[in-house]
Amino acid sequence: MSNPCALCGAIGAVSPVAVAPQDVSVDLCATCATGVIEGPSDGPHWQCLHEAIWSATPAVQVLAWRVLKALPEAPWARDLLDIAYLEPEVLAWAEAGVMEVEEAVVHRDSNGAVLAAGDTVVLIKDLPVKGAGFTAKRGTAVRNISLVMHNAEHIEGRVESQRIVILTKFVKKS
Repeated sequence: MSNPCALCGAIGAVSPVAVAPQDVSVDLCATCATGVIEGPSDGPHWQCLHEAIWSATPAVQVLAWRVLKALPEAPWARDLLDIAYLEPEVLAWAEAGVMEVEEAVVHRDSNGAVLAAGDTVVLIKDLPVKGAGFTAKRGTAVRNISLVMHNAEHIEGRVESQRIVILTKFVKKS
């Protein structure tokens, strides 16, 4: 009989996944391992994090926290992060692994200025918004942007009450 997945509890084939930067590994199923390594997509599978974040095992807490951080557009994930408590040393461990990923991708506007989450940008071109049926006009301020973690050319923000993805080459930092 094999061990269950440390995040979702699935019984079956599990494989060890390293929890950097410490020399610790956790047994994960293929779905959880892919989400941890390549980044998760919001879906019903990740509801398992409601229990995993409260695990008695620090390495499991670290992985659950990192996956929740990688789901910024999922309201349930943000809510769970808000109420989750990690001991200071466990939180530092979790953040250390995330910093390595975030530092690798630098978002720059059309003028080369570095963008950060929460910045305000201005559109420099009229942009038709696919699927929403409107055009975001040049000069529109987009406040409190989010950075797309694995793509330096994409940011997200609200325009006309719609959350949209915007190419960084069409914005300038204000």
